[in-house]
Amino acid sequence: MQVGIIGVGLMGHGIARNVIERGGFALRFLDHPGNRPTEDIVALGAVSCATAGEVAAGADVVILCVTGSPQVEAVVTGEDGLAAALRPGTVVVDCSTALPESTLRMGEIVRAAGGDYLDAPMTRTATHAREGTLNLLVGGEAEVLEKVRPVLAAFTERVDHVGPLGHGHRLKLLHNYVSVGFMTLLAEAAAQAADSGVDAQVFVDVLAGGGGASAALERLAPYIVSEDREALPFFVANAQKDIDYYRAMSDSSGARKVVADGVSAALSNTVEAGFGEAYVPELVRLFRKKTNT
Repeated sequence: MQVGIIGVGLMGHGIARNVIERGGFALRFLDHPGNRPTEDIVALGAVSCATAGEVAAGADVVILCVTGSPQVEAVVTGEDGLAAALRPGTVVVDCSTALPESTLRMGEIVRAAGGDYLDAPMTRTATHAREGTLNLLVGGEAEVLEKVRPVLAAFTERVDHVGPLGHGHRLKLLHNYVSVGFMTLLAEAAAQAADSGVDAQVFVDVLAGGGGASAALERLAPYIVSEDREALPFFVANAQKDIDYYRAMSDSSGARKVVADGVSAALSNTVEAGFGEAYVPELVRLFRKKTNT
């Protein structure tokens, strides 16, 4: 199969490289200012394309790894977009974090153009993308997933079929609400501990030995103890976007979102203060009362 990818950024670059190196697939990608440097994948044989339509015209599988629903919709429906250039039977695999209702609309458009659509958001980090050990939550038809599973295997450790189209993104938003919510709460607690003079390592050890033990603690502990932010290279602005997508999903279904509103307020205040491109672990510093710079 010929593979295309749109979004060779923090996550997409690792996906692209593994599609070529581990999977052995020919790859074409959209040339875009948001890409990470692509000289290495070009050296491996990847072909740069000027438009999304050009990517689609030469691909049997197109992977989307962009920021959110507006970007996905622009790639699919925009001028020189995917829908106008898809080969019959091409599968679009959306690894972005997007709104389920938008995903259903994009699926209808792609099917009308003769293709198939899967939502397959990721639940791990850029390190896992580079290592080829991402986890995917896939919504869509099971037979379509089986068709593209060899491509997905090139950059994943686990691929779960979680239901019909839209359920991948629905579960990703539920997952990120819990994950980002935990980390925001933990960052606020860590900031209060630091402001009170509590030893950072003691704070981490107490939580790890009790009810505070969690993936959130594992990811924030390097920053809490030694200000190493690289355990989670995820922008605060993107975390806020995911929480607000969760809130929008909750609004559409009439679900409660009292806690989510509080998490959103904490993150949006940080973004509005000019720290949207800080990594999430840096919330520990940004929430402190005397070091909010």
